[in-house]
Amino acid sequence: MPRYAFKIEYNGKGFAGWQRQKDHITVQGEIETSLRKLDPDISSIFGAGRTDAGVHSFGQVAHCDLTKKWENFKLKEALNFHLKPQKIAILDVKAVPDDFHARFSAIERKYLFRLISRRSPLVLDSGLAWHVRHELNLEPMLLAKECLIGKHDFTTFRSTSCQSKSPIKTIESINITKLMSTYGHEYQFEFCAPSFLHNQVRSLVGTLEKVGSGMWQAEDVKNALIAKDRSLCGPVSPPEGLYLTNVIYPKNPF
Repeated sequence: MPRYAFKIEYNGKGFAGWQRQKDHITVQGEIETSLRKLDPDISSIFGAGRTDAGVHSFGQVAHCDLTKKWENFKLKEALNFHLKPQKIAILDVKAVPDDFHARFSAIERKYLFRLISRRSPLVLDSGLAWHVRHELNLEPMLLAKECLIGKHDFTTFRSTSCQSKSPIKTIESINITKLMSTYGHEYQFEFCAPSFLHNQVRSLVGTLEKVGSGMWQAEDVKNALIAKDRSLCGPVSPPEGLYLTNVIYPKNPF
């Protein structure tokens, strides 16, 4: 059976996350429903990351085995047609080797978190960024994020319902950028790692925001990390600011 990889963009609002769930609308479930209109015999698709409810993506990757060969462009167009009006788009389709696996073949994942600080409500970016009404100080956040880079036990910064066997993860890089926004500023937090724990990025952003707002010092973040105590984590930031932006493979299909 020929195997195909899909690069996927979606607006997470209105979805109960990526992973298929009974009686809930999910991104995986909608794509599978659309694929079965083209190939009724498919069993499932497999995604690179299980994004939570409300989380967006313009770099999700999934794969699926079909019963017949398709031209890449025609498969993309047909699938996008059947996905309407859902806020899901197939950006690209590629035939891949049988040993390619969207999740297990991935060697790196990248996430972006958008935070906009301004007094006025968000209108154009409503549902697409975390809105805070106070200004943040970039320099303390840049200092605080340094202790989070590298291999650590991230027990403090993962959900209590996380199913990962180990809290030990390696964050390869964290970049924080301050940009001008309409009557305010946008702060972009970029995270790169082979894999992440459940709620890890949102927990880290919520903690760094406390540093930027002056409620915490950089040393408090280091102490929270060392403590391995979930109760010492800052507030978990909302899902609408988070985007899965890219998934890297040894032989990237896209």
